[in-house]
Amino acid sequence: MKAAVVVFPGSNRESDMARALTQATGRPPSMLWHADHELPAGTDLVVLPGGFSYGDYLRCGAIAGRAAIMDAVRAHAARGGLVLGVCNGFQILCESGLLPGVLMRNANLRFVCRMQHLRVERNDTAFTRHYAKGQTIEVCVAHGEGNYEADDATIDRLEGEGLVAFRYCDSAGNVGGDANPNGSRNDIAGIYSNGRNVLGLMPHPENLIDALVGGTDGRGLFESLASAA
Repeated sequence: MKAAVVVFPGSNRESDMARALTQATGRPPSMLWHADHELPAGTDLVVLPGGFSYGDYLRCGAIAGRAAIMDAVRAHAARGGLVLGVCNGFQILCESGLLPGVLMRNANLRFVCRMQHLRVERNDTAFTRHYAKGQTIEVCVAHGEGNYEADDATIDRLEGEGLVAFRYCDSAGNVGGDANPNGSRNDIAGIYSNGRNVLGLMPHPENLIDALVGGTDGRGLFESLASAA
């Protein structure tokens, strides 16, 4: 697996992402700057990490979604290449047109930072093969605008075509109520593109890969990607 992590002004999770990728694949990813125009030859996976690109001016991810490197990312995705966007990276994927919908202010209008359970909706993708379908995992969230919203037709299509990747849930796998940290529609925590080669995910699996920091449930995503190569 040859991975590349894109860094924008204001990114702050690129080192965490690089560590998770290195642990899973055995090789450090290439680190790309937002003003670059090309991906390294042979890139399998492009990752857009979390943070506050461009200080979250305009809308979260709106400026980053128009960065020079995103043309190369869109071309990579169109060829079937893998793309992962986490937190601000999810926002950038939506703003760049790679995923539908928007990430809005949390329903309670407060920044939320806590451990969070997710339910794995399917395990037949490059991102989830090391999980079980319906498995409950624990990672973490840290965002102020993670409330996923889309028009009714888009939500119906995501649900009908199995493009919901993860849902917020409690420790028993139950969705709804206080298990949803931000008001996201249908408790959606992450979605796939039509080809299921692009994943946008609001929670942070890269921070839960080592028992020393509270758990290893995030490791399965990166191990899945490593085996997909």
